[in-house]
Amino acid sequence: MQLNVRKCPTDELAISNCAIVNAKLFDLKDIKHVLVKTGPARQFIFTIKNHPSVEMDGIAFAMQQRKWAALSLDQAVDVQPFLFRNDEYISSIVFAADFQSKKGQTQEPLNSDFMAREFSMQFTGKAFTRGELLVFKFDDDKQKTYTLSLTVVSITGISTSYSSRFKFKSTNRAIINSNWNFREMGIGGLGKEISTIFRRAFVSRIYPPEFIEQFAMKHVRGILLYGPPGTGKTLMARQIGKMLNAREPKIVNGPQILDKYVGESEANIRKLFADAEEEWKRCGANSGLHIIIFDEIDAICKQRGSVAATSAVHDTVVNQLLAKMDGVEQLNNILVIGMTNRRDMIDEALLRPGRMEMQMEISLPDEFGRLEILEIHTARMSGAEIEGLIRAAQSLAMNRLIKNDGKICLDTNDIDKFMVTVDDFNYALENDIKPAFNSSDGEKLERLFPHGLVIWSCEISRILERGASFAQQVRRSNSDRFGTLLLEGLPGSGKSCLAATIAKQSDFPFIKVVSAEDMVGFNETAKYMNLHKIFDDAYRLPLSCLIVDDIERLLDYSPLGPRYSNLVLQALLVLFKKQPPPNCRLFVIATSRKRSLLDELDLLTEFDEVINVPVLSTAEHLMTVVEATNAFSQAECDKIRRELSSSDDMYASSLFYHLRNFIT
Repeated sequence: MQLNVRKCPTDELAISNCAIVNAKLFDLKDIKHVLVKTGPARQFIFTIKNHPSVEMDGIAFAMQQRKWAALSLDQAVDVQPFLFRNDEYISSIVFAADFQSKKGQTQEPLNSDFMAREFSMQFTGKAFTRGELLVFKFDDDKQKTYTLSLTVVSITGISTSYSSRFKFKSTNRAIINSNWNFREMGIGGLGKEISTIFRRAFVSRIYPPEFIEQFAMKHVRGILLYGPPGTGKTLMARQIGKMLNAREPKIVNGPQILDKYVGESEANIRKLFADAEEEWKRCGANSGLHIIIFDEIDAICKQRGSVAATSAVHDTVVNQLLAKMDGVEQLNNILVIGMTNRRDMIDEALLRPGRMEMQMEISLPDEFGRLEILEIHTARMSGAEIEGLIRAAQSLAMNRLIKNDGKICLDTNDIDKFMVTVDDFNYALENDIKPAFNSSDGEKLERLFPHGLVIWSCEISRILERGASFAQQVRRSNSDRFGTLLLEGLPGSGKSCLAATIAKQSDFPFIKVVSAEDMVGFNETAKYMNLHKIFDDAYRLPLSCLIVDDIERLLDYSPLGPRYSNLVLQALLVLFKKQPPPNCRLFVIATSRKRSLLDELDLLTEFDEVINVPVLSTAEHLMTVVEATNAFSQAECDKIRRELSSSDDMYASSLFYHLRNFIT
């Protein structure tokens, strides 16, 4: 094939020491080297690269290549594909090195080990010829850039097809630090997660680049770690960076990317990838791994279109990050690790394969994980909370040694008596450290029945029995992992009290109360996000119970109109129907004072069972409540009994509404 010699199209390609051709002429997937003949006894082997600006009838060379091979622009040369045998490798090669220009000369000694490592990355897979002129550009360990001119002096090889032409064998550098001990990572309770991350993200990087290229494989370029605060996401990302034979990870907080000047936020994203891009252009598949860690990535990668138009900078930042991770020019030498507490806020395009395709939930540790973190019972505690518990227990033990006799002092002789006891841990657990995922909303539950529950009739007993049976069904059933129960009735009938009692007696480890009083001042979107988060939190534990108290208030219902929040209604319709993840069971108890409203809104059909809560209707019922509350003396109780005995049930109901302020 006759081609014309052209000038190298870019400076970056000029220092690649390769011949440049159009991909339609020689595709790198099939052909990596060509044999260039300029005469009967003059032939040279060049490694090739593709660039679209090179014409179909041309082959581009850098100046040092044209000088060495005695090529002139527009000269016609014969070009043929060339293939090395699999057993043709270089065992050693000697260069004569000099600075390419006098301006770049230095008297300082250069780090030869660093140069050798850079050379192996830049020139892996390249063909060499004795006498060939090469350009070698690298940054030393002091971040100074040098450009050297290399001349191949001699080559020693194994099984060559051309006596002076060899192929450089790639150097397989271990991606995992050989001295690293996985048990010493300092992360407890996450053995399964670490194992999965290693398999998905790092196993492919252990194999030689030739193997990966042969099978057209691509490395995982993104990992998203999500879960509740304090579960070890940041610690895991930091330790992964130390575990690898890679450059120091770039760790940035999401909000740090944002800038007040137009375009600067996108520029900050580009700067994070600049080093990886530059090395990928020089070394290709043999470049080192660049790790970028985004903490609180949800701050910059929200769903596009979810923020106001005046804050559209978030959309362009997301677009820039998407382009860098999996754009037209793909980088296979990057690993982006993002961390967030709110996976639902991340733009969906970032989560698809090729970007952050590996998404790992770092949830609360199980029993074995808690034992691995600390050998005491710390249910529903994250690693950070356990660490805080230890500090609190230590402070109690230290405080015992402090003397406060008008003057605070420490007797150094008592330091040997310092000891942290079980009582210190128990006190700290009860008073100092409250887990984010507590066993129950204790205070809220107590507010729902501050004076306890009075079983004033057999109907109340039946409601409690049915609720307990329903809870056991959710706990034990293999098919019904999600149950919804509605308690409806007139105001003041005790629906909230019954719901709290059923939840407490269910003995579920996680009980959460959802009420309108906790959302005062919230707009529709804030209410929707809060409901979504509460249900997501419930899905993180094997057994959870939610009390949705007074649905009408959550819906912002008003009979004038009528008016209600459609966004909150749609959220409840979806959440009451959504099945929890595997190995998770959820029991939802809701209360309502307007059954007819729920029926009109098609919300009533979403409940598995609806129970009507009756009100006090007879004198016997009222006397049972009066005597159980201890709000009246015996004489007052006798007086109420006499009045009730001489009246009808309607009077009893009326009297109850007058007395309930005293009772409660």
